[in-house]
Amino acid sequence: MAELYHECGVAAVAALSTEDGPSVSQAPLVAEHTARLIPRMLLDMQNRGQLAAGMTSYNPHRDALLETYKQLGTVAEAFRLNHRPKFEAIMRGMDGSAAIGHVRYATCGGSERSLAQPFERAHGRKSKWFALAFNGQLTNFKELKQELLAQGDYHLKRDTDTEILMHSISYELQDEGPEIDWQGVFSRLAQRFDGAYNVVLISATGQLVVARDPLGIRPLCVAREGSLFAAASESVPLSNLGFTRIESLAPGHLAVVDGHSVRVSRFAEAPKRAHCFFEWIYFANVASTLDDCSVYLSRARLGKELARLEDVPRDAETIVVPVPDTAKAAADAMAYELNLPSVEGLMRNRYLGRTFIEGTADREAKIRLKYTPLPEVLSGKRVLLVEDSIVRSTTMRALVHEIRRRGGAREIHLRVACPPIIAPCFYGIDMSTREELIAPRYADLPDGGLSEEAQNRLARELGADSLRYLPVDAIARSVGLSSNQLCLACVTGSYPTPAGQRLYEIGMEGSTCHANGSGGIRAYE
Repeated sequence: MAELYHECGVAAVAALSTEDGPSVSQAPLVAEHTARLIPRMLLDMQNRGQLAAGMTSYNPHRDALLETYKQLGTVAEAFRLNHRPKFEAIMRGMDGSAAIGHVRYATCGGSERSLAQPFERAHGRKSKWFALAFNGQLTNFKELKQELLAQGDYHLKRDTDTEILMHSISYELQDEGPEIDWQGVFSRLAQRFDGAYNVVLISATGQLVVARDPLGIRPLCVAREGSLFAAASESVPLSNLGFTRIESLAPGHLAVVDGHSVRVSRFAEAPKRAHCFFEWIYFANVASTLDDCSVYLSRARLGKELARLEDVPRDAETIVVPVPDTAKAAADAMAYELNLPSVEGLMRNRYLGRTFIEGTADREAKIRLKYTPLPEVLSGKRVLLVEDSIVRSTTMRALVHEIRRRGGAREIHLRVACPPIIAPCFYGIDMSTREELIAPRYADLPDGGLSEEAQNRLARELGADSLRYLPVDAIARSVGLSSNQLCLACVTGSYPTPAGQRLYEIGMEGSTCHANGSGGIRAYE
């Protein structure tokens, strides 16, 4: 989907002093070169953010014990991966035995280089000099900002929750001695924070800290084999390094790595889980496994759910076509269940940079740049077009038009492997006002959903012959977790945290004002 942007991805790696043998199945690294794994890990998470990339490394033999490098652009652009001498020059300055990294899409703040992560907080004492990277969104950002500014002589350079997180950690460190009690620090933070927050932090003592919020809203995977520890927002970067024993860090837990040991402990009670279901149906790499649930199998089961509901007449001229790329697993499974061909009727230009697309104002022109319908496949066909989600609808409307006009499809039946998105996300996904969403305009059921008649009306607006969403209860069946372990807020309007629910209610009030001509407000603001 071009309408729904990913949040961020974090990575961490550290060499351990151990006699257990090689780090992973590959040849062991020289400890000082461990930090060089970060760009490779970030490249495996490029799907989670293309705005900026960066890293911070620790090297006790440098004057700058912590060194931070970050640039706007993709991982390849930021680290100059296509220019070997320049990449090597960057890495020589970043060599170290431990490092953290980040790929960014902005859910809070703008697109300036200064907002790229990691954020580094310099200090004269090594234990209080640290850098951090953050995945998620603090829903009580405004209250935390006010609290911080009221505590004394604080000044905020950036209007972003990452800076609030950095200063909040600094505040908690002020009474700590040289041996930081990271469990205590994050325990105190958990009492104040509301929202999603996965943190990777590295200090000038060489300690690495990896923490996951008590609800586990965003995924966070960890692995240790031999002399190497690593963590990432998804399992793929770890499996591609050669790790064979990869686990999800339990919600409310942190791992502290100090060069020779890894200590995992609980910093906050986790009475419930609220894993974001969108990670499985859209965000994560299809090869990832998150919280013991396969992304690929989850998407395939979504396709089976679509097949179970299908009632469009099927003949030799009926085909299933996925919208590349995240809908392919669902489309293939749906087609298999219906005994129909799943064909690539849309070709996606995978070498088109985002900057080039964003320089084009016209929506249909963007679609023509990004997707090419194949008339040889589509012409005269009844097309079951499978998409992973519909958020704002502008992309889908233009895509349906192009499939009919350029592709020559006879009928287009849109099938969405997700329930209607009726509420915004305040936990790290870029859909922050209800007015931006298409489904609430057609919602006619008590729970905010769309009846068959409402779905038909929306289909007509999109230019499709029919439209079907999946029901909410299909999500838990497909992911393989019970509904009370998932965050379903964007499809139910029921949020797992108090501040999230409050922001939604503020947004609903803003919608009313907007309808009355008074102008809506962005709930996050």
